Amino acid sequence: MFDFLYHKNTAKQRYDLQDVQSPQLLRDLYPYNHVPRIAFDDSFILPRPPEEIFITDTTFRDGQQARPPFTVEQIADIYEYLHRLGGHSGLIRQSEFFLYSDKDKKAVEACLEKGHRYPEITGWIRANKEDLKLVKDMGLKETGMLTSVSDYHIFLKLGKTRQQAMDDYLELVEAALDWDIIPRCHFEDITRADIYGFCIPYAQKLMELSQQKGLPVKIRLCDTMGYGVPYPGSALPRSVAKIVRAFTHEAKVPPEALEWHGHNDFHKAFINGTTAWLYGCSAVNSTLFGIGERTGNAPLEALVIEYISLTSDDDAAYTPVITELARYFHKNLGAEIPANYPFAGRDFNATSAGIHVDGLMKNEEIYNIFDTEQILHRSIPIIITDKTGKAGVAYWINHYLDLSDDQKVDKRHPAVGKIYEKIRKSYNQGRTTNFSHEEMDQLVRRYLPELFSSSFDQLKELAHRVLKKIIQDLAAEPEMASLDIDSINSKMQEFLKEYPFIQYMYLTDINGCLMTWNVSDIGDLSKYRQVEPGINLSDREWFIRPVKTGKMHITDFYKSHFTGKLCLTASIPVFSETDEILAVLGADIRFDELVKIQEDFAFEQNLLSR
Repeated sequence: MFDFLYHKNTAKQRYDLQDVQSPQLLRDLYPYNHVPRIAFDDSFILPRPPEEIFITDTTFRDGQQARPPFTVEQIADIYEYLHRLGGHSGLIRQSEFFLYSDKDKKAVEACLEKGHRYPEITGWIRANKEDLKLVKDMGLKETGMLTSVSDYHIFLKLGKTRQQAMDDYLELVEAALDWDIIPRCHFEDITRADIYGFCIPYAQKLMELSQQKGLPVKIRLCDTMGYGVPYPGSALPRSVAKIVRAFTHEAKVPPEALEWHGHNDFHKAFINGTTAWLYGCSAVNSTLFGIGERTGNAPLEALVIEYISLTSDDDAAYTPVITELARYFHKNLGAEIPANYPFAGRDFNATSAGIHVDGLMKNEEIYNIFDTEQILHRSIPIIITDKTGKAGVAYWINHYLDLSDDQKVDKRHPAVGKIYEKIRKSYNQGRTTNFSHEEMDQLVRRYLPELFSSSFDQLKELAHRVLKKIIQDLAAEPEMASLDIDSINSKMQEFLKEYPFIQYMYLTDINGCLMTWNVSDIGDLSKYRQVEPGINLSDREWFIRPVKTGKMHITDFYKSHFTGKLCLTASIPVFSETDEILAVLGADIRFDELVKIQEDFAFEQNLLSR
């Protein structure tokens, strides 16, 4: 009913660029050799949420700057999860991508092929026309572009004046509009910028261009260093509320064209994002689990829950996908989400205050934040103490190991009794703290080893993951299908230089007769010279299985007859253009090399992303 009062104090119609001669570094707020200061100006503004709020994603851009790069397949998988989580409703509205490498482009193409409306795929480029052409070539309708706004960036990084920077930015924006590409201008380092001396005049120019060209021009407010604060009465340029209001009220930027992008350097990325929503910004940019450059960004999954809290729109997101994503990051990416991380950590809905099976059966609401089983498909983990009993031990085992119904153990299982006796004995000897998951894991491994895969099994699984792509790609090379020995030898030598963890590689014809072989270590040549071309190897497991199944096969570990090392063999058929098996390609890998790969997970990720 008070809407008519909102614009009683009308905005100033025009702000002119203040083209200062030297950079304004705001040393009273950012002394650098001291903790940054927060200023207040005794000016308070009321929240004014826009008609629509939504989430944008930068997991594949900012998120990749804090971890080993995703593979194309992983990007396509995560994009599908984002669609299932909130893309169906448009809550997760957009996701931005790099466009520079062949892998970047393949990832964009893989996601575009899914045909989802949301999240819409957008680009990210630097402020130059060569990068803009990448967006046009990919056929994207929108791209973010880096347009830094603080004097720290304009003077100290770009070596320009404010006028020169603005002119360059506007020229690029106009070029994008002429190509029917919606530009999203990233106001980099907004919380150290001169809001009314540069940012608002620049934003007003952008809105004029938008009206002239008949296309939206969007603005992303980038709190690059995490300096923004949500406090009422705080002053510019650190006040999130006043920054947002300046753009919507003074620069007349439509809320749906305004986006907040915050960093977590001062633990405020999430609250600053929600503050931006409340004061008139429609979009908040985020990454999954907050993983991003330096300290990270606003966590996307947290914004999903906050959106539902603010709007009561339970159907806007399918929240169990948060649990699925946490499992995917752990299993497929090796990303360790902290155990107490909200909504996604292993123990986020557990408590060390003594929840046990009896308590769960009485009323789980006493300690659980909401029905995590319904909302996240997460049952409540149990904390093990001497009061837990055998039923609690069995519950912990089944929950922690996520056992299927036919694998689950009962409290009457003899091993469960032995584990509980160990726990009880520890408390009888004076223990007062609960058993950690790591301690329980050790006990269960001791008494129920059959529930765990062995080290050999894990290394074999690693071999599958590492070899699946590289061996398949080699087998698909035209040289292999040509069966020309010289061409094959040349290709093998090239391959073994790139992947020296393979000690011995060979090719047999369809009858199992050895055609050629190569080694990665020249020191091994003499050991293998006794193997002559033409020898029949058709009785070997590594030959028989690919010929029968048409698929890659990996053997169990064995001791190499030639080197005496513990090895396994990966083998795969070589097909003709008509999908007939022409030959079998084999590769021997030493156990110690697999251990090295396992220990260096970053190497594995880079290997798979080639």
